[in-house]
Amino acid sequence: MIRSALLLGLFAAVPLSHAAPGPALELTTVSERSGFLRTGRYDEVIKLCVAFQQAYPKQVKCIDFGTTPQGRPMKALVVTRSGAMTAQAARKRGLPVVLVQGGIHAGEIDGKDAGFLALRAMLENRAAPGALDKQVLLFVPVFNVDGHERFTPNNRPNQRGPVEMGWRTTAQNFNLNRDYVKADAPEMQAMLALVNAWDPLVYVDLHVTDGAKFEHDVSIQVEPVYSGDAQFRKVGTALRANVIADITAQGAQPQSYYMSFAETDNPQSGFVDSVSEPRFSTGYFQLRNRLAMLVETHSWKDYPTRVRLTHDAVVSVLAQVAKHGAEWRKAAAQADARALDIAGTPVALTYKTTDKSRMVEFKGYAYTRTPSNVSGILMTRYDETTPQLWTVPLRDEVVSDLMVNAPGAGYIVPAAFAKAVAAKLNQHAITFRHLEAAQDQVALETFRADQASFSPGSFESHQRLAVQGAWRAERRPLARGDLFVPVGQPKARLVMALFEPQAPDSLLAWGEFNNAFERKEYMEEYVAEDVARAQMAADPALAAQFKKMVDSDPAFARNAHARLEFFARRHGSWDERFNLYPVMRANAVPK
Repeated sequence: MIRSALLLGLFAAVPLSHAAPGPALELTTVSERSGFLRTGRYDEVIKLCVAFQQAYPKQVKCIDFGTTPQGRPMKALVVTRSGAMTAQAARKRGLPVVLVQGGIHAGEIDGKDAGFLALRAMLENRAAPGALDKQVLLFVPVFNVDGHERFTPNNRPNQRGPVEMGWRTTAQNFNLNRDYVKADAPEMQAMLALVNAWDPLVYVDLHVTDGAKFEHDVSIQVEPVYSGDAQFRKVGTALRANVIADITAQGAQPQSYYMSFAETDNPQSGFVDSVSEPRFSTGYFQLRNRLAMLVETHSWKDYPTRVRLTHDAVVSVLAQVAKHGAEWRKAAAQADARALDIAGTPVALTYKTTDKSRMVEFKGYAYTRTPSNVSGILMTRYDETTPQLWTVPLRDEVVSDLMVNAPGAGYIVPAAFAKAVAAKLNQHAITFRHLEAAQDQVALETFRADQASFSPGSFESHQRLAVQGAWRAERRPLARGDLFVPVGQPKARLVMALFEPQAPDSLLAWGEFNNAFERKEYMEEYVAEDVARAQMAADPALAAQFKKMVDSDPAFARNAHARLEFFARRHGSWDERFNLYPVMRANAVPK
């Protein structure tokens, strides 16, 4: 309770009776009143949203931005002293917008309680005075609302407090931090609509990590730092460095990488920094030329400590945006402008961490590693009474991996797939248009998979698909109603992430075009036998090629289906669309 008392003292710096208009307790949380042992249910969020607006009618607006599958309202608070209480007003005034989101994993609920504390402290000018004059804050206390109400004491066994908390996934069992690109969940679709309306410069995603026991208490990760527009990375690096400096000065022990061992449960394996894929918040927003910060407090720190750390990080972000927001908005606009000229240039679709490492000092605890008589594996046990300085490797050289040249003009989606793809593009506010007339034999690029591998199981409700192949020049007709998606737009990298077939979170990778890679028409074996003999009789060179394959490739020789398919592929009945990716690239703008 000592830490709880310290935290209560921190937030009680101004007596509640003098803090704000209206009854003081309306603006406090269950968490505060319990000494940071508990967190409230979602009805508290609804009440606090209204109460803050009533207490500060000129500075706070309570809005609904969606409804969950179980019918609950998704609440956000618009907070500013600038008077710009709408997205249009913020845009007209040129104000930076910061979206702070709690409870995407509703068991990791520090962000909700810390956000309300930070909000009250800033409105009372006890934290970052004047910062709300220069920006608009969008605060979403709980993103995964239905998951929040799956409320029990046992949802996070590797986390110290609060006493009860929500569940990681939604009522439909979606993990929202795997859903930014595919946007299956109604909650994510609502969030993207909020993002599209307000266009936040910075998106702050508040989490609690899992992992080993050590002294470090929070990680602050930002993109773009390694990824995205090369010039805009300077802004991401500055935001990360400044926030780490701010919270370090307040007693935190942060790191700039996710503090999970390279080898599970082995401290001496050290750490590996990386870039998240676009399904994650920090992997997604760099594709829009915007900043995303992942705040991960350490689950083995107690709840009062974690709330304080999250509060300090939120306040620091808002203080930094107040100071640098105008400059950073300009840098984001410049990145948008550069994206207009991305056509034909190499673009990274994935990133990798090299094997290069450096030794770093890391504040851990004494530990032993002994075989377990339960699991039989080597198990690490920590002595939290004995701090120990570890010297471990850190791999933090991150470089581009899969590089693809952007198309000269954009992507073509056939009319048969246009409705579903257009809905996805609208979710991300990506520009496209329908072709108004058919065109015959247009020079395009097509992708035919040399190999297509379906995942053996379901992931986030999808059977994923991986393909090998390459884009090749081909002439194909275009139809009225086909979609043209220009690559020359501010979200050019997001366009490529959706349409390049080998991108990790492309529409193809998530199984949206699986039908195109399923063979639907077959030739009976006795028919294929006759076809094969007729083809060899008519083409001695083909017969020789077949014999050579049989003689040189034992696997082919043993596979009756492969032998017959050799000839079936050369028959007029073969489906030329099989393994043809139903999206094409255009190097000239279609009419």
